[in-house]
Amino acid sequence: MGLGRQIRRRGIALGRTLRTWRKLGKALVSTEPVVLAHLIPIRRCNLSCTYCNEYDKHSAPVPVPELQRRLDFLASFGTRIVTISGGEPLLHPELDEVIRHIRRQGMIAGLITNGYLLTAERIAGLNRAGLEYLQISIDNVVPDDVSKKSLKVLDAKLRLLAESAEFHVNINSVLGSGIRNPEDALAVAHRAVALGFTSTVGILHDGNGQLKPLGGREQEIFAEIMRLGKRSFTRINGFQHDIAMGREHAWRCRAGSRYLYICEDGLVHYCSQQRGYPGIPIAQYTREMRRREYFTEKGCAPRCTISCVQQVAAIDNWRAPQHLAPTPAPPNESPELVQVSGSSRRP
Repeated sequence: MGLGRQIRRRGIALGRTLRTWRKLGKALVSTEPVVLAHLIPIRRCNLSCTYCNEYDKHSAPVPVPELQRRLDFLASFGTRIVTISGGEPLLHPELDEVIRHIRRQGMIAGLITNGYLLTAERIAGLNRAGLEYLQISIDNVVPDDVSKKSLKVLDAKLRLLAESAEFHVNINSVLGSGIRNPEDALAVAHRAVALGFTSTVGILHDGNGQLKPLGGREQEIFAEIMRLGKRSFTRINGFQHDIAMGREHAWRCRAGSRYLYICEDGLVHYCSQQRGYPGIPIAQYTREMRRREYFTEKGCAPRCTISCVQQVAAIDNWRAPQHLAPTPAPPNESPELVQVSGSSRRP
């Protein structure tokens, strides 16, 4: 890489870091803004990992005008960061325009992808669109019948990112139930750091996003990965030490308020693993609803392993104790959270 390009990438990285911390700093001052929203532009995925409950094989992409309308609502909520997820978001034919609209609205643009569809041309398009953060979770070194998201398959894509990406890249390795060889997580983490990316580790959860403690060797690997690499806001993960030891974690989940999950139908949910509640269209999701959820205690919180929600909550864990119960469901509907069946391990 030429010196001029190195200087350009460093300048972009510095600007991105300052912008991110400025946005998060303002979120410390006021509890009103949404800190992070996950937006689903397509439920379809090109893979079929056996553990995943967040995809299908048939859904059409959400039209861009509708996605822009949802982003406009998020901007009106004071949203700081929008992360596009799926399904596989790179299957959306106009994803770059969605990213551009996030940036036009002054929000930070992130993307979670399985990485399979990344090419040099696609990376250049993401650069031009203004993408700021990208994350790939890699499950193993060699693909198996559980997951094809392997280092062997994706390493060429990672090299392309290292050469061309002007956005921050984080590689997330995983540990826990269902991973046959925990040493793979360590190999993934070392490769990420060698390529200049940040490295995080996720602990697998069950179909309701709940805790499964690590075994002895897994805990050793977890501790080593936590010591690796560069620091960023994605490494606000002290809660994972409790999870790794199988301990319930004391925190205040702000899902439905500071964190929003917007599904492909435009409904607001607590998170990917609690889809169905509150299940309100984003156009009808009021400030009063967000304030109530801010003070609502979630029964699933103590054993939750959903990193993005935990990281957002860290901003407010020191204040505003939660004292409200979830709003009762309408007549003929269950008052319990509608939990997605199956199991998922997207951290």
